[in-house]
Amino acid sequence: MAAALATALALTASSCGVTRGDDSADLDMWIPNSPGGGYDQTGRAAVGVMEQDDITCGSFQVTNILGAGGAAAMSQLMGQEGNEHLLMTIGLGVVGSTYSFASDARPQDATPIAQLIEEQEGVLVPAESPFETIDDLVEAWKADPGSIVVGGGSSPGGPDHLFPMQLAETVGIDPQEVRYVTYDGGGPLTSALLGNKIQVGFSGLSEFEGQIAAGDLRVLAVSGEERLTGEAVKDAPTLTESGIDLVFINWRGVLAPPGISEERQDELIAYLSEMHDSPQWQQTLEKNGWIDAFRTGDDFEAFLLEQDDRVSSTLEELDLL
Repeated sequence: MAAALATALALTASSCGVTRGDDSADLDMWIPNSPGGGYDQTGRAAVGVMEQDDITCGSFQVTNILGAGGAAAMSQLMGQEGNEHLLMTIGLGVVGSTYSFASDARPQDATPIAQLIEEQEGVLVPAESPFETIDDLVEAWKADPGSIVVGGGSSPGGPDHLFPMQLAETVGIDPQEVRYVTYDGGGPLTSALLGNKIQVGFSGLSEFEGQIAAGDLRVLAVSGEERLTGEAVKDAPTLTESGIDLVFINWRGVLAPPGISEERQDELIAYLSEMHDSPQWQQTLEKNGWIDAFRTGDDFEAFLLEQDDRVSSTLEELDLL
């Protein structure tokens, strides 16, 4: 009986992931923007794989925390010092929001767990837009910068803001003349585009796949070095193909609060590592057009410091800080 019990316990432990520790409490996953946005998609996808594969032997409570482009959620995360049952998605947008909303809560001061993905940005217009190509947009934008209102799903300093600012500068438009409107994630940005509140949107394209496939939105260009492979976006050229010397990449990952034990940090990293290696996660990357960019621990911490400098220096160069 003792041998049978030991075997049963071993099987139970292995079914819960190779890194299972003594702490069996469920986990919270905070999302620093609205449902349907990039952080939401990434966080829920990661949670889905971990629950499906029983990696943590517990369930997740997923909570969207809106406000200040992610800076509100970042501040709340920092206030959860020592909470070993909490994770939060993070990305370039949250880094930028801490500057644009004058927050002292910096991502690198939390506990780094893992970077998950990189993602290209796209230039989006409604189906009936007069801009048929990126060249059409640039020509009209240069002729009268104030006549075109653009929007993105991140606050100033985030990827959807930095991308059009850098694009404007690259094509010879003063970034100070760009009329940019902030929306809290992809859902509100979609509504603004389809409601003709703005003429052009800048964002990651996985959030808009349905509207693009249905023909409600069109993609003028993508920001990476190579075209995307998804059926709905494969015909969209890169900026460099169109003669615009700019490559722009966004990213997303996961943090834990500051002050957790090294043992717990290692365990959380191992959860995400097991998730990353699963076939289900690889399928998720392909489905969403996400670029696998997995790094953990000290490597991720160094990356966060680089991204903090990337945002602050870019905002300073553009006279936006």
